[in-house]
Amino acid sequence: MRLIKQNFERDGSGFVTLFPEEPEDMWYAYNLIRPNDLLRASAIRRVTTESSTGSTSSTRVHTTLTIRVASLDFDPQSSQLHVLGRIAEETKFTKVGQYHTLDLELQRNFTLEKDGEEAWDSVARGIIKEACDPVKSADVWAVVMQEGLANLAVLTGARTVLRQRIEVSIPRKRGGRASDHDKVGCIDLCVPKSTLSNGAKGLEKFFQTTLDTLLRQIDLTESKPILLASPGFTASSFQKFILDTAIRTGNKSLMAQKANLVVVHSSSGHLHSLNEVLQTPEVDARLKDTQYAREGKLMDDFITLLRKDDGRAWYGPNEVEKAVEKGAVGRGGGVLLISNALFRAQDVAIRRRWVRLADKVRDIEGGEVRTLSSEHESGKRLDGLGGIAAILTFPLDDLDDDGFELEIPNENGNDL
Repeated sequence: MRLIKQNFERDGSGFVTLFPEEPEDMWYAYNLIRPNDLLRASAIRRVTTESSTGSTSSTRVHTTLTIRVASLDFDPQSSQLHVLGRIAEETKFTKVGQYHTLDLELQRNFTLEKDGEEAWDSVARGIIKEACDPVKSADVWAVVMQEGLANLAVLTGARTVLRQRIEVSIPRKRGGRASDHDKVGCIDLCVPKSTLSNGAKGLEKFFQTTLDTLLRQIDLTESKPILLASPGFTASSFQKFILDTAIRTGNKSLMAQKANLVVVHSSSGHLHSLNEVLQTPEVDARLKDTQYAREGKLMDDFITLLRKDDGRAWYGPNEVEKAVEKGAVGRGGGVLLISNALFRAQDVAIRRRWVRLADKVRDIEGGEVRTLSSEHESGKRLDGLGGIAAILTFPLDDLDDDGFELEIPNENGNDL
């Protein structure tokens, strides 16, 4: 995301003009735009005109519209953001009050204006700072697979996205003296195709389909980790297939990815196994500098302290607020973990409650504030604990407040 222009007033109102450059930027825009904001962007509007004879004609025109946001619809797989609202400024083709859906696009500016006290709070400004940071954590690609099934996903600083699910039927009965994995591993180099069993041919087709899909998704000029995870030897055989294919086709860019291929074990080829993969030592060592790994470690540390039951780990709104008031979430190791779902609350009072709590921990107490994405596994674990938790610098007892249940806003800002 590129910051084009910004102007914030002392009362917290103001506007910002942003230029989204990659699909991940739409996720930041989704977390930045809220109902009742003013959004200005390019649009295509169907206009119906009537001639002097009474006949009508319909044409599509390119224009720029300003709407008062009513709701948002974000597709995480395609990274498309659709914003519905009422037109706030009259144009040649539209009238105030008409509904229109703006489809935010890459490589096109949009201007977001927030009015009202504390509209541009520390959380909103933090999203802009993170989105426009040129040194954002690199993407990590993962292929979680088993024979006949592969899930291709990408891990970014904000979320985990399933990009493609691949299924290829592989005959179960196999023949031949060498194992099918060994044969496919050196296809076209040491084993003629005519000697392959039906199972090996099916496995070759599966590997080729998975590789073709992977190559359509990744940029071979970039150096990013590619995790290959599976039960048994499927992942290691796929790694060998990739390298053998690079040699056979003379693809130097693909061969250059050899150092980025990380083979690890998983319990299955389904996407939910990715969580256990990311906790393995070899993966943790490769991803230790990414935002995903840091947030995952914080949640692991919190769960470890919670199991010890020594009063240094608390979760729940009232408990965490009491801990902050007592100065236990500050310098010396205090960490506030909060779900970004709480900051998407449509109720301004609810949002302001959590923004002020985060500001107090960060600016006054000197503690660390981590906003976890509900699209990441760590964020989902936090949501399961009510959306807010804290690691304390010193133990506290009797913070429990039975009978209080946190309501986590859903994607539209309504309470579940």
